[in-house]
Amino acid sequence: MAEFFAMGGYAFYVWGSYATVTAVLVHQYAAPLIRRRKLLRELAGEARS
Repeated sequence: MAEFFAMGGYAFYVWGSYATVTAVLVHQYAAPLIRRRKLLRELAGEARS
């Protein structure tokens, strides 16, 4: 099992790549949700004015 996680000496690059891709995917999923929530709040504020 340790050999699997060591990835033949390239573990830093392999696991770093996985972490980078995961971070990008999470950002790509979360960014539109956060933008939408902000836009809805702004529109609700304008509707009250």
